[in-house]
Amino acid sequence: MNLPNGLARAAVRFKPASFAGTFVALMMSALIVTACGILLETSLRASVPPERYAKAPVVAAADQYEYVVTGSGEDREEEAVPLPDTARVDAGLAAKAAGAPGAATAVADFTFPVRAAHDPAGAATREPAVPGGVLTGHGWGSHTFTGTALTTGSAPHRGEVVLDAATAHAAKAAVGDTVALQTLAGQRDFRVAGIAEAGPGDTARNTGATDAIAWFADTQAPALAGHPGKADAIAVLAKHGTDADTLAGSVAKALAGSGALVHTGDDRGAVEDPGLGYAKETLFGIGGSFGGIATIVAVFTAAGTVSLSVSQRAREFALLRAIGATPRQIRRAVASEALLVAPLAGIIGCLPGIGLAHWWFGQLQDRGAVPDAVQLNVSGLPLLAAVGTGLLTALGAGWTAGRRPAKTKPGQALSEASVERLRPGVIRTVLGLGALVGGAFLTGVSANSAGDDAAGAALGVVMLFMLAVALLGPLVARLCAGLFGLPLRGAGPAAGLAAANSRTNARRLASAITPIVLAMAFASTLVFMHTSENHIADKQLRAGITADHVVTDPAGLPVDAAAQAARAPGVDTAVGLLNTQVLVPVGSGEFKALQGAATQGVTGSGAELARVQDLDVREGSLDRLGKGRIAIDTTLATSADAGVGDRLSLYLPDGTKARPAIVAVYGRGLGLATVTMDRASLAGHVTAGFDSMLLVGGGSAKSLTALGTVTDASGYATEQSLDAKLGAWSNYMMAAVLGGFAAIAAVNTLVMTVLDRRRELGALRLVGATRHQVMQMLRWEGLLVSVAGVVLGSAIAAATLIPMMRGMTGEAPYVPWLVYGSFAAAAGALALLAVTVPARAALRRWS
Repeated sequence: MNLPNGLARAAVRFKPASFAGTFVALMMSALIVTACGILLETSLRASVPPERYAKAPVVAAADQYEYVVTGSGEDREEEAVPLPDTARVDAGLAAKAAGAPGAATAVADFTFPVRAAHDPAGAATREPAVPGGVLTGHGWGSHTFTGTALTTGSAPHRGEVVLDAATAHAAKAAVGDTVALQTLAGQRDFRVAGIAEAGPGDTARNTGATDAIAWFADTQAPALAGHPGKADAIAVLAKHGTDADTLAGSVAKALAGSGALVHTGDDRGAVEDPGLGYAKETLFGIGGSFGGIATIVAVFTAAGTVSLSVSQRAREFALLRAIGATPRQIRRAVASEALLVAPLAGIIGCLPGIGLAHWWFGQLQDRGAVPDAVQLNVSGLPLLAAVGTGLLTALGAGWTAGRRPAKTKPGQALSEASVERLRPGVIRTVLGLGALVGGAFLTGVSANSAGDDAAGAALGVVMLFMLAVALLGPLVARLCAGLFGLPLRGAGPAAGLAAANSRTNARRLASAITPIVLAMAFASTLVFMHTSENHIADKQLRAGITADHVVTDPAGLPVDAAAQAARAPGVDTAVGLLNTQVLVPVGSGEFKALQGAATQGVTGSGAELARVQDLDVREGSLDRLGKGRIAIDTTLATSADAGVGDRLSLYLPDGTKARPAIVAVYGRGLGLATVTMDRASLAGHVTAGFDSMLLVGGGSAKSLTALGTVTDASGYATEQSLDAKLGAWSNYMMAAVLGGFAAIAAVNTLVMTVLDRRRELGALRLVGATRHQVMQMLRWEGLLVSVAGVVLGSAIAAATLIPMMRGMTGEAPYVPWLVYGSFAAAAGALALLAVTVPARAALRRWS
């Protein structure tokens, strides 16, 4: 009973080098699984404590998600997609909530941006020295739960405003003075009714661009916010002795049928921080979608390393079979080795995995993708999953690799162990061919799809081709050895010997090639997908903006910016654009989805827009652009199966349903906007309703500087291309994680392979080969491995990128040759380093 365990302990103790590679592979696998698992768990449990609503035990608000339902019955699934902007409720619900049993009062809450008039630079400052910055507007009624209190003056009535003390001091405004402010209802003069000290609820997680705050009359605030009759939320205060759950139940009954959802506890924080929904989606995408791919890659790589470790000891197992060891004892020995190595490797790998998750999470917060109030959730579940995955991988791979030597007859064991098996198993071959055919099929699907459908099919392409390489590794390696070995035969004795070795030991070659293929395929796909999109978007943007001047302001342009620009000397056309996003249902049947579409709301007519922006109209005309009529990009038209004359179902930024008619289809949506509609249709459906940019034809830059930052089309395009984007960083980060892991796996495999060949290298020295000749042979082998890996990985990336980019943009991928060359050079350098360093150590005893 103790023989297998004793064999396993002895193998690990006396031949630690044989298990070092397995240990490293399992440790790296645990690192990846741990980091992604922590981010996935955080996405599921993420919450933010309430700050603005901390003193309001119950908050009623609209649902901030739209839902896509697929399937029916037991197969029915519902996917929640966060809305691009805040969905609002009827402000009149405050009266109903106040009448609920246990409610002391209920307040309709409003938060909206306000601009100070006559801001020559259009710049926002923390504490504006003059009325010229950006303020956050609220209804005065919110002071009942935020802790804000008057220090002088009185509460505001219609046409009046209360300023926070710091802003009033900086603006030199006192009670009774008049200040000019720009709201979404236009520019107006407001009498300063009072000065207030902002409470914790008004200063915590302020949603405005500055800490400057202005309070308006509750009866006027909805109109000033651009949402007449609507409130962001209803804050309900409890009577003494009423607990939050009881109050929540009574409020829910009072508001039944209104569409408002009742929130208590940390759920109130999600109402005041709309970024939480997107943060969850981002974390889930990294921890779930990317984490699943990364886990599969890690498991395959670790399994390959374990299999290599077991196959390298085929002679030992053959000897055990020859002296009478039973198949069961061999299998138990392999399983015991896994139990000795895998748990420790997994536990040690969890530690840097936790560190990677913390760093990754911090980077997302620094880039604004995750609210600062969200905390990383680290529990034992991802760690247990990482250790368990490594253990199961080691057991499965070990059992598979040890199955043949275990069942071989004792008399045949030694003879079979001395010769490499030429063909993979039938099951492995069939599965590999199936993956190859599936990858080829999905390549065709991706080529004939558009938008997200093309991207989704492309993911399957890279995964299936990688699976095919892993399963058909020996056959692929023998093909590569024969093909790439041809030039080596004429390059001297060392190169010829390298080619012969590679051809004879195809399994060993396959173990070294596969990780390099992984690194090259995934890194190239992720990086060049972004470079392609960025290159095409930049090209479309430069060609699409035909205006002489582009005016921008991070805080938004004045409400009358287009009108002011139109009055400037020499100006022919001035069109304001409000940039936002809408949700569009795409797909059909089981493949329904809500696709976010970048949208520009146009201040002016379609004919005026055509003078300053060339959308490359393919069908229809922009002349009919207006209320209920939109233009869309050709990729969206394909994804939604809609064209000119059709009505497109979509959700406006706040979730309001609309079915506008399509009057034009154009080709520069990636660089400009996927949807173009009149600005009036977006009014009332966005929080920050100030124009994002102004396109001006004619005139001079000097005459427009009072409105914001002025540049030309080329300068604006350059600023956009240099702007750091979360998607680009995420792609590079994922490429670094997967590529780095695969690179380490490649080095690990090559080191294991070279160390296992010490007897072979010694034999070469004994028959007269010099140290230099042996090292030269190994360098040629390393070169062959790296070239084969780079070529196969590049082929998989090309099969993925070409149809995907054709479907998404209609153009070929853009591959910066310097970046690609650095990938290839890195693969070659790593292969040579991983071969030469252990070879030098192995040859020392033969010097």
